[in-house]
Amino acid sequence: MTTAPDLSTFIKAYDVRGLVGSQLTEPVVEALGAAFADEMRGEGGSGTQLAVGHDMRDSSPGFAAAFARGAQARGASVVMLGLCSTDQTYFASGRYGLPAAMFTASHNPATYNGIKFCRAGAQGISLDTGLGAIRDRAQAYLDAGSIPATDAPGTVEHRDTLAAYAAYLRELVDLSSVRPLRVVVDAGNGMGGLTVPAVLGTAAGLPALPLEIIPLYFELDGTFPNHEANPLEPANLVDLQKAVVAHGADLGLAFDGDADRCFVVDELGQPVTPSAVAAIVALREISRVRAAGETGEIVVLHNLITSRIVPETITGAGARAVRTKVGHSLIKDVMHETGAIFGGEHSAHYYFRDFWGADNGMLAAMHLIAQFGQYDGPLSALAAEFTPYTASGEINSTVTDVPAAYTRIVEAFTARGSVDELDGLTFSGGPADDWWWFTVRPSNTEPLLRLNAEAARPETMAALRDEVLALIRA
Repeated sequence: MTTAPDLSTFIKAYDVRGLVGSQLTEPVVEALGAAFADEMRGEGGSGTQLAVGHDMRDSSPGFAAAFARGAQARGASVVMLGLCSTDQTYFASGRYGLPAAMFTASHNPATYNGIKFCRAGAQGISLDTGLGAIRDRAQAYLDAGSIPATDAPGTVEHRDTLAAYAAYLRELVDLSSVRPLRVVVDAGNGMGGLTVPAVLGTAAGLPALPLEIIPLYFELDGTFPNHEANPLEPANLVDLQKAVVAHGADLGLAFDGDADRCFVVDELGQPVTPSAVAAIVALREISRVRAAGETGEIVVLHNLITSRIVPETITGAGARAVRTKVGHSLIKDVMHETGAIFGGEHSAHYYFRDFWGADNGMLAAMHLIAQFGQYDGPLSALAAEFTPYTASGEINSTVTDVPAAYTRIVEAFTARGSVDELDGLTFSGGPADDWWWFTVRPSNTEPLLRLNAEAARPETMAALRDEVLALIRA
């Protein structure tokens, strides 16, 4: 008898992410589909309907079909979205009021796949808010060796949402009057190759925009033949940077594998920090809701590793900045709890109240293009206005004894600044003209400590970064 895999080894805090064949197999996925239907039935009754989308990885279509079989066996009817980006799945969940599952491993290499879940209305699901229960139900089905079918199995229908998704984003951000711009887009052979031509081009039957899109790696290919679809790694931006300069483009965009994150480079090929993008989009969203007549307190979220310029920009525009932990499911929950109009993470996840509180990199890119399209100057100059401080970027260190590293840091910095433990350790201090802060957080999945530091002056940041790294790695 084959031993069922231990699902807890690859079902993490916010989603499922595992190696294809050894961890994720069609029987495992089928059990997860049945368990998801069971969990959602508590909200929607026996006639539960749910949506399933998938990316371009070789294993994704088969996994989506297996998931649907499991859900059908437990009485759920399934809307198959086919090939789509993760934010397109969130659109379907929000527009049609359906729980949804998206098959993708995002930026991970081709050997991986995974599932991102959401409740109806694109609300996030984490271990504490349903994913743990889904895992345990699926584990029970696998251990028993079968999924008990209901008396009335669910049905399957196929629905193409690309045109509706593109039209909705065009409603949220009007790009028709921006100045003509040349934009290089690196889709990394991921789902941006499908969504960019629909949203920024005419592939979905929408009017042409004053944008010249120069495509890089738009062919959908889950083997990622050109580079990994992870723009957070500088090596994966090199082709885009070169192309922007070679084509004399105004800017460049790089999407990750499932196209829910978008990174930006300026006309010189230099990265624009996600914090600068978050600040720009926050300003636009605050201005938009004020112009629409919204009264009362306006809330905007930022996670604790974004640049100080982000909360400064939010409060300077008359809104309330709310600092959060890192993590997309958690931030989606806080979006709903606070009624925030926008949320930005330094990892290039951007969340919008008008997009059911879910993250959408395409929408953030459109906001940036809209702002830049009315700006009299190059993108490097606009970005510089929102990058006044010096940051280290995220630096990972392998650490075998995290408590000991924490103790060393606490002993070194307790007398030098204030500390909070919202998400790891955050110390801040210094005078008004030479302030500094740093955050050290453990990884959820690896024996790593992640350092982010920022200061008013470059030399202060460099000294701070080196001192904390020495303590971490001692």
